[in-house]
This record gives sequence, C-alpha cells and structure tokens, in this order.
Amino acid sequence: MADSKPLCSRDGDPMAAEALLRDVFGIIVDEVIRKGTSASEKVCEWKEPEELKQLLDLELRNQGEASEQILARCRAVVRYSVKTCGCGAAGGSGLGAAWRSAPAPSPGHPRFFNQLFSGWDPHALAGRIVTESLNTSQYTYEIAPVFVLMEEEVLKKLRALVGWSSGDGVFCPGGSISNMYAVNLARYQRYPDCKQRGLRALPPLALFTSKECHYSIKKGAAFLGLGTDSVRVVKTDERGKMIPEDLERQIGLAEAEGAVPFLVSATSGTTVLGAFDPLEAIADVCQRHGLWLHVDAAWGGSVLLSQTHRHLLDGIQRADSVAWNPHKLLTAGLQCSALLLRDTSNLLRRCHGSQASYLFQQDKFYDVALDTGDKVVQCGRRVDCLKLWLMWKAQGGQGLERRVDQAFALAWYLVEELKKREGFELVMEPEFVNVCFWFVPPSLRGKQKCPDYSERLAKVAPVLKERMVKAGSMMIGYQPHGTRGNFFRMVVANPALTRADMDFLLNELERLGQDL
Repeated sequence: MADSKPLCSRDGDPMAAEALLRDVFGIIVDEVIRKGTSASEKVCEWKEPEELKQLLDLELRNQGEASEQILARCRAVVRYSVKTCGCGAAGGSGLGAAWRSAPAPSPGHPRFFNQLFSGWDPHALAGRIVTESLNTSQYTYEIAPVFVLMEEEVLKKLRALVGWSSGDGVFCPGGSISNMYAVNLARYQRYPDCKQRGLRALPPLALFTSKECHYSIKKGAAFLGLGTDSVRVVKTDERGKMIPEDLERQIGLAEAEGAVPFLVSATSGTTVLGAFDPLEAIADVCQRHGLWLHVDAAWGGSVLLSQTHRHLLDGIQRADSVAWNPHKLLTAGLQCSALLLRDTSNLLRRCHGSQASYLFQQDKFYDVALDTGDKVVQCGRRVDCLKLWLMWKAQGGQGLERRVDQAFALAWYLVEELKKREGFELVMEPEFVNVCFWFVPPSLRGKQKCPDYSERLAKVAPVLKERMVKAGSMMIGYQPHGTRGNFFRMVVANPALTRADMDFLLNELERLGQDL
C-alpha cells in the first residue's frame, strides 16, 4: 500500500526531490531545448480552448498525484505552449552536464515573430533556473544579500549606457509598470502632499505623449486616479515620431484650459512602427516648461549598446526617467524590466516608502539603506537581475552589441528581399527591427484602384494568421494602423535568426496565400 501513496507523502525525502528535479530538467532539455529550437517542429500545437482544458486537466483536487503524473503534466504544459525560443550553439552554456551531453540545437528557430520578445539566451535561462530554485524576495539585504548588491550593479551599468554617472532605479514587473512608476514619481515630485492627502491635494494635471505611445500610459493615468482625459495626445509625423512643435502647442492648450502640465512621455521604439521620438527637441520643450521627461525605451533601449545605431536615442541622457526591457531585444527572458532614474534624492523611497516596522527595521546590524524593498509599491518582488547579470558576464558588452547589430542587419535583408518579390508591399522603410508590410494575394494584384481594394486587403492578414497558427509553421502579428488596413509586423529580434529564416517567412506567406 505504501508504494501507491501520492507524491505529498514523500515530503522530506531528499532523494525523491532530487530525482524529480532531474526528470523535470530532462523534460526542459528534451522539449524546450531540443524540440523547441528546431525549425522542423511546430511553433505551436494548436488546440481549441475546450479541448485544451480537457488535455491539461486543470482542475485542482484534494488528492495528490504520483511523480509520474506530475512529470506527464510538465511535459504537456511544454507541449501545448507556444514555442517562443530560438537557439544558437549551446556550447559553454553553463547549465550543467545534462545540457552539455545534449546535441547542440540547430541554429534555426521555431519562427515565433509575434511579439517584441523572442529567442533565448542559455546563460539567462541558467540564471532564471537558479532564481526560481532559490525562491527569495528582493526586498531586504538579510534575505537577498547577493541580489540586492547585484541589482544595483546591473542598474548602474544600464544608467551608464543612458549617460548618467549617478542615479537610482529598480526592476519592475514589466514595462507598463515602469511607465506607471514614472508618472507617479513625477506627480509626487511636483506635489508631495498627494502621498498623504490623495487626489484632493492636486489641481487638474496634464501629461503628454504621442499617439504612437504604448497603451500603458493611458492605463497608468487611469490607475493613478488622473483619468485618461489627463493624457494629451501629441501628433506624430509620417514615420510615427512625436512632433515637438505640436507638443509645445498642446502644452499651451492644456494651460489655457486650467490644467497643470507635469510630464512628457517620449517613446524610443514604438510598438508597431518602431519609431524613435526626437529626444533632444522634446527635452528642449520640457526644459522650457519645467516638465519631467520620461522615455519609454522598453523596446528600443537596447540599441544603446550599439555604437552604430545608438544615435537613434540621442538626447536620452537628458531624461528624468527611462523604462528599458532587456527581456526584449537582448533576450534576457521574461521578465526583465528596468526603471532608471537620474534622481539622487532617494525619490523612489520617499514616494513609495511606508517604513513597515516588521520588515524595514531601522536598528538592524547592517546598513539599512541596503533594504531596497521600500522603493516600490510591491512587497514581495522576484529577482530579475541575475539572468541579465549572468548573460552579460558570459556575452560581454561586445557580444550583446553584436546581437543588436545583427538584428538590424537581418531586418534590412528582409526589406530588400521583400522589394524583390511580387505581392509584398512595405508600409514604410523601417529604422528599427520592426518590418511592416502587406502581403497582396494574387486576386488583388494590380487592382489598387478598385474602390474596395483596401477593404479586401485588410482581410488578408487575419486569414493568413489563422492558417499559419493552425499549421504551426510560424507566428507573426498583424494590426491596423490609423487609416491603414491590417498589415503584418515582422519583429526581427531573435539572435538565432538567419537569412534562411527570412526567406522561409516570405515563402510561407506565399504558400499560405496562393489561393486568396
């Protein structure tokens, strides 16, 4: 009878725990590293929601399950998850004997182009495994001594790339939260009484961002009680860049209406077109009006590593705050999102701190300034610095710079190949690694002057998206944009991508759309 007892009866058995972890890691090597990085495998195993519920058996029951069943569930979770990774050579990965004994994954990839993150880095993955295993929280030095020190070192490095020799910062659970923190900090700096007295301490406020901004700016305004009406939308040019002259005009309009301008959020790497706002000119406007300048560089911040392309962010050193997500272009792994501040007055702690006496005691035996948890709204906070630190240690700044430059080079290759093929039309020449284009099926070629051409073309991308997802061959995002109907946004970010992958993408779209 003892052998039939569920897993929970083995609590305290170190041999059983070790065996289970080895088996789980074996599943990771087999399903994620080998199969999940092979171009011969599917990007996703598509199932309808109800069918997937049955396959995964999501119900939580009172009775525990045996190890074999738990492992089967781990394998099923991986199997039916979208394969967002790609992989280069695995040598020197540092993930131990199990990895080193596995055959090197193909330099191909599973062709996931759907989001602004894709691919992976083995050293970052090693860091994530270690972090999850240690299961600590990044709020006090006493329980996370290594990571408190490491986080500050990593943030210092990122600030230096922005152009600051001092400052502050914190890792946040996503770029949206980084943007919200920036708005909250700018408001607190202008009206510190609002921390105690709330919205009644505030006049009507106005913040400014472009119509190409990330949606988290409006969400943040709503969440912080400012209301979405407080967000004044600035016009952009034909490339999606904020127009500084219209920013100036909008500030004047807001003041004339009785609102108090306090923040401008510029964008370095917009979500769809990959546009970079003119930061120098925007900083001039902010300086004249005494406004906080926040730069949402969640997507484009990693361009700072490239000597060739960092000019796209000229002027970022004049910002008061910067959001930067290394989990995107640098492939540090979800999630790795930094909020960087030029401020040296401990603004983060003054704005968010609550001095909880059971956690942030002031009579500890070490320097309590090392207890960084009171800088943030969260209490428990996961460790997000190790994966980036470990990857940087392994790759070096030069290796990461090559990763960024390679993405640009492949994006330009794709653009040139698009131009050579009938049935592909660029939305515009890209300046970043977002390549936006239409696939024009055979039935619509040469019919641009037909009155319903745009309407019919807008229906093509959703059909092709459904076909590629259900075939499992690849995954690309699409969207409308202003007056433009649906078009594809190809994100060239995965460091494992090759020219052959770009060719495959075009060939596959032609194959999937040949009957349209």
